[in-house]
Amino acid sequence: GWICICLLAIFALVIHIFGRQILELVPPCAFHKITGFYCPGCGGTRATSALLHGHFLQSLYFHPFVGYVAVVGGWFMISQTIEYLSKGRVAIALHFRQVYMWIGIGLIIGNCLVKNSVKIIWGISLMA
Repeated sequence: GWICICLLAIFALVIHIFGRQILELVPPCAFHKITGFYCPGCGGTRATSALLHGHFLQSLYFHPFVGYVAVVGGWFMISQTIEYLSKGRVAIALHFRQVYMWIGIGLIIGNCLVKNSVKIIWGISLMA
């Protein structure tokens, strides 16, 4: 987990150095390009970029799953590390429960349904 966090920190540094232009290298969503609708992951790259720039609310707007993973996953890593380093004396570790997974799946599906519904019903693109 900490290796992933280190890689994310390096990615954040690269974005900070090169700016948002590096995100233009990410190919567009093939599902959206073909169908015109948003896939369940649409907005994830923008949400990650916004989060790395400190724009938490904007990140939630683009894709709420990214903020959810940052908070829950971050607390999981920190609490597990504290408990491990204290050899169990500070028992604060967040343990896996299926409800965390179901909340994440709900956020992904809900995000997809809301954005596509707004596009279909009112013709408004929330990702423009």
